[in-house]
Order: sequence, then C-alpha cells, then structure tokens
Amino acid sequence: MGAEESKYNISPMSSSDDKVFELTQRPTPSDREVIWDKTKTLLCKTDSKGTIMYANEAFIDVCGYDDFELITKSCNITRHPDMPRVIFKIMWEIISEGKHFITLVKNMAKTGRYYWVINEINTATDKNGEYTYTSRQNSLSEESKALKKVITLYKKLLHIEQASGVVASENYLIGFLEERNQTFVEYITSILESNNSDENEVVENNVEAAMTSKVIEKTVSENSDTEGSDIIKIKKKGFFTGFFANEEEK
Repeated sequence: MGAEESKYNISPMSSSDDKVFELTQRPTPSDREVIWDKTKTLLCKTDSKGTIMYANEAFIDVCGYDDFELITKSCNITRHPDMPRVIFKIMWEIISEGKHFITLVKNMAKTGRYYWVINEINTATDKNGEYTYTSRQNSLSEESKALKKVITLYKKLLHIEQASGVVASENYLIGFLEERNQTFVEYITSILESNNSDENEVVENNVEAAMTSKVIEKTVSENSDTEGSDIIKIKKKGFFTGFFANEEEK
C-alpha cells in the first residue's frame, strides 16, 4: 500500500502511527449481505484519531467482531474494499472541523459479508478539548434510488482511484458536485430526501387505493339488494370498461 493509500484508509493517523491500528488479517469480501435486524441503529464512538472507544450491541452483532476485538482498534476495521478512499478523505476533512457528516457506506463484517448503512457522524468535545465522533448507522433498502445513485458514483470513483490515485478521484468528485452546485453532504442529503419522498408517495398511494377499495366494497355490499345499482354494474364491468363506455351505455 502506497503512502497516499495509507493516508486515506479512514484513519487520519500519519504513516508512522498506522501500525497501531494495523489489522492482522482482512476478511475476504463476500457478495452475500449480512442478515440483521434493520430496525436497529448501529452506534460507534471514537476518539479524534478514529480509535473505537465504544460500540453498542447492535454494532457488534452486525459486524461480527467481539467487543474486545473492536475497542482500541481503528474504525477502518469494517471498511469494505468497494468503498472509494476519497469518501473517507472528505469525511475526515469535515468532521475534523467539528461539522456534521452523512454518507452511505458499504461496510464489511468479520465474515466478509457486506451491509449498507446511512452513516451520520456527529462531533463532540471531551474533557481535554479533543474531538470525539459518534457514528449512527441505519439501514436502507438496496432497492432505494438513493443507494443506486451512490453505488454508480462510488464505482466511478473507485475505478479512477485504482487507475490514477485518490487525487484524481477527488478531482472527479469535485467536478461532479460543482455541476450540481452542492457540497458532498448536501448531495447525499438531497438524494436521501428525494428517496424518502418517493417512498412516502408509494405508501400514500397504496393506502389511498386500499381505502378506496374498501369504500367501494362497502357501498356495493349496502346496495347488493338493488339489482339495477349503477355501482354494481361498474363493479362487474371493471374500471376501464366503465371508463370507456359509450354515451348510450352511460
């Protein structure tokens, strides 16, 4: 691993300090997803250098590492090789200024299986005035439009990194964001909000359709004794037959 790659391997430590967080063995990535309770929030707290100080039970269960394997280790222990390093470079630049950060992350469990999360990082200050970071990770559907957009972007960034390095990948990302007149956090937030709006619309449409169906069924039931009921006729004909009926039939 070159100096540039080591620098952006999540931890902001210098190359001389990287040995503190070195993993003895990385798991082999699998194309299988971790099966987990996606109603839960994965919580992890680190110090200013990315050293894990706390992880909740949900985090431990999903990543597959025991708590003693996580505490004092770098948060890059769950980094998936499909993640472009430039995303973590941006992350450290933002949170090192005490700002909120959000992105979509593909993580890798100890078994090599993957799991996608919405990762929100908030900054606090400890008794010594040093930053600490709290990562809250929540699930999202693999069918979501937001995730599909991010996967497409990440693949491009990763290919550029592999061919030309992190700086070239960052230059592409800068141009991508400038074209949209957004920061990275603004871009991620916008696609998540758009995704939620689409999902809410689908839910609302399904609820409205279900309610309409119940009303029709109730009305038909109430008029079931009236053989000539217009509602029964429409029910029997079907929606499109009634819609395209000629004037005489109406």
